[in-house]
Amino acid sequence: MNQAILTFIKNWTLPVSIITGIVVYLLFHFVPFLQPIGRWYLPYNDNVLPDFMFLVLFVTFCKVDFRRLLPVKWHLWIGIQQVVFIFALLGIILGFGITGRALIMLEAILVCIISPAASAAAVVTAKLGGSLEEMTTYTFISNFISALLIPLCFPLLPHTAGAMEQVEFVPLFLKILWQVGVVLILPMGAAYIVKHGFHRLHRRIVGVKDLSYYLWGASLVVVSGTTAMNILDAWAHTPVVFLLSIAALGLILCIIQFATGRFIGHYFDKIVEAGQALGQKNTAFAIWVATAFLNPLSSVGPGCYILWQNIINSVEIWMVRRKGMEKAA
Repeated sequence: MNQAILTFIKNWTLPVSIITGIVVYLLFHFVPFLQPIGRWYLPYNDNVLPDFMFLVLFVTFCKVDFRRLLPVKWHLWIGIQQVVFIFALLGIILGFGITGRALIMLEAILVCIISPAASAAAVVTAKLGGSLEEMTTYTFISNFISALLIPLCFPLLPHTAGAMEQVEFVPLFLKILWQVGVVLILPMGAAYIVKHGFHRLHRRIVGVKDLSYYLWGASLVVVSGTTAMNILDAWAHTPVVFLLSIAALGLILCIIQFATGRFIGHYFDKIVEAGQALGQKNTAFAIWVATAFLNPLSSVGPGCYILWQNIINSVEIWMVRRKGMEKAA
């Protein structure tokens, strides 16, 4: 019985993590004797996710061949596609003079497009048999694209024009670049030191199979709980149909981005890498950007996108695992 449960959790780590995060949050929110513990923990919640992401990336980078972190052709075309999506949506907003709730819905989509590839995308790519080094390289490229386009595009939006028109481009650009750069550079530097200076520790880390994958699953518990909290807060003063519309648009966008990435990737025999690069987004960063610079309700978009992209990831991993079992048989 116990072995069956462990096997199920191993095979379906991502959906189990998402459901666990949501259920745990709801318990601490609604069960009276657990509510004081939830209120005590809440101030620490924002610090837990960065710690998890550091561990996930540190373990992932310990497996990276740093000599192979070089740009390749598919990086260019995926980057161009992201920019095209961004300016197409921005053109629709400005061209049609969209305001009100329609603007919030489009902001929710825009923030999911403009955000960089997820730092953990390399973990899934490796799990699916793709190139860890190429995906890691594109993660850096996409972070730079986001850091350039966010301060360039957001001041043009009707909702943010008054709030951001006095913000200079260079300070905002450097602030965003610093935020996303630290998330990548610190664990990479630590991994490089361990790999080349502490060989015994490095062998023990890389010797644990799928360690980064399960750490990422643990981080999803935190992300999912935070997402449930944001949606529940919005639920109290926002029509349900409006929230469901944002969730539905997030699902459509998620499918389009994964499909477009895979379509571009097939020209370079990099379907897995390109699909993850365009489809799997750093939704924690997207939620921060939405709450910092846009209408806070737009953060529901990346909050739901977390669920959609990890459902797709779970299906992809299941398909790869099934093919492996068929070959073994």
